[in-house]
Amino acid sequence: MSTEARERLGKELRDAPPKSFDQMSPEQLTLLADALRRERESRASGLNEAAEEALKLVPALARGPVRRILFR
Repeated sequence: MSTEARERLGKELRDAPPKSFDQMSPEQLTLLADALRRERESRASGLNEAAEEALKLVPALARGPVRRILFR
């Protein structure tokens, strides 16, 4: 088992991978880590878009201060 691939997956999981993942090849672990990273980035992007869309409901003069409060 590739320690590097396992560490990379652990970083994406934010915890040590389960022992059963030891049966996976380093390529599979890398593929899974990449998929998790892409999904996390996609969700973050979607949340940012939704937040910007919601700010359109705030009066124009208050958007700057509200944006600074929400997105420190």
